[in-house]
Amino acid sequence: MKRKFKRQLKEDEFVSTITKVVDFAQKRVRELIALAALLVIAALVFVGVRLIKAQNIKKESRLLSDIITLHEELSEKPENVAKLEELAGKGKFSRVAYLFLASHWVEKGDLDRAQETLQKASGGEKDLFYFQAKDLQAQIHIKRKEYDQAIEIYKEIAEENPDQYTLDAVLFRQAEALEQKGETAQALALYRKVQEDFPQTFFGYDASQKVRKLEERK
Repeated sequence: MKRKFKRQLKEDEFVSTITKVVDFAQKRVRELIALAALLVIAALVFVGVRLIKAQNIKKESRLLSDIITLHEELSEKPENVAKLEELAGKGKFSRVAYLFLASHWVEKGDLDRAQETLQKASGGEKDLFYFQAKDLQAQIHIKRKEYDQAIEIYKEIAEENPDQYTLDAVLFRQAEALEQKGETAQALALYRKVQEDFPQTFFGYDASQKVRKLEERK
C-alpha cells in the first residue's frame, strides 16, 4: 500500500512538472523561438568568420609565396622589380615585397631608391618585418657614414628587445657602427657583450673575432 502510494506521488510530481514545463513553453513560445533564432544566427556568424579567416590566410600565404619566388628570381629576371612593386603594400605579407625591393636597391648601390622604398614599408604592426625594415634602414645609414642615426635605430630596437628579432644581430651591427665611427672602446664593450651573451650564434662567433682584433690594436 505504501509503495503504491509513493509511486502515485512520484507520478503526480512528474505529471505536475511536465505540465509546468508545457505551460512555461506556451507562455514563452515567442521568446524561445527568438532565442533559438539568435543561436542559429550566432552559429552562422561564427562559421562565416572562420571561413573568411581561412580564406584570408590562404590568400596571404599565396601572396607571400609569389613574393618570395619573384625575389629569388630577381637577379635573372630584372622585370620582377615591377611585379614586386605591384604586390607591395601595407598588408602583413605585402610589406615583405618592400623589404625585398629595398634590399635589391641596396645591393645595386642605389641607396636613395632603397630609402624611398623603405619609407613606404614603415609603420604597421611591430612584427618581424617591421624590425627587418628598421635594421635595413640602419644599414643604409652606415653605408652613408651616418653612424649616429644608425646607432640610434639599433638602440631603439635593443630597448624594445622584441621576441620577433634576434638581439645578437642588433647589438653586433650597433658595435660595427660604433667601430666605424671611431668609438673603439664602446664598440669593443658591445662586441664582448655579444660574445658573452650569445657564444653559440653566428654573430657571437664574429664578435669573438672582432674582440681579438681590437684587443691586438691596443
